[in-house]
Amino acid sequence: MKAKVIDLSGNEVGDMDLPSVFDEEFRPDLIKRAVLAAQANRLQPYGPSDLAGLKTSALSWGTGRGASRVPRILNGRRAARVPQAKGGRRAHPPKPQTDRTEKVNAKERRKAIRSAIAATANADLVRGRGHLFSGEPIVVAKDDLEGVEKTAEVRKFLAACGRWDDVMRAKDGKTVRAGRGKMRGRRYKQPKSLLIVAGREGGLIRASRNLPGVDVTTVDRLNVELLAPGTHAGRLTVWTESSLRWLGETYGH
Repeated sequence: MKAKVIDLSGNEVGDMDLPSVFDEEFRPDLIKRAVLAAQANRLQPYGPSDLAGLKTSALSWGTGRGASRVPRILNGRRAARVPQAKGGRRAHPPKPQTDRTEKVNAKERRKAIRSAIAATANADLVRGRGHLFSGEPIVVAKDDLEGVEKTAEVRKFLAACGRWDDVMRAKDGKTVRAGRGKMRGRRYKQPKSLLIVAGREGGLIRASRNLPGVDVTTVDRLNVELLAPGTHAGRLTVWTESSLRWLGETYGH
């Protein structure tokens, strides 16, 4: 399988053989398992203090008062400490010691990332995610892209290769979250746009990170969640020549 190589102006300057990893079979079941495991393994333990709801002077009145035997605040009659009382402890709160991690077999995880990489070259899967693009789903850019330091230059390149419409789709799709999360630091929901994969660290990462919905990473840090956000494979991806050479060396030609 071959792909066209373009320069920063969007002009074709040659072609390149794609690594054999792009011939991997599509395994949505393994991709989903790997993504869900990655999400579960970064969950932060949470739960109440061991003394939550118990810091009170409440004692039961005992029998013979014509009242229930729940603990009551001293010098008053308000119930406290028990789960059914206002401010009382919870009966079955979340336990911080609970193990919420998920394990995936090493071979299955490696198979999942190879499958997710191959899915980026499948036009039907990329369109099925809702991405907007013209031409082939896979774009290979010259390594000059890695030296770009201005966001305006990245925007010009994406427009030249027919990918800017997808960035605008993500920008226009930003909405306010319909739930309590609005109060918890996650007020907005932002659709995912394209993924840019570079061969090395450089100005491209700083120049691209502020574009709506765009993720940028080096190829050695590539993971299943970046390639298949929300467990859905087929993300619109821009590769550089050096990143594909790294894939060929790592996964075979």
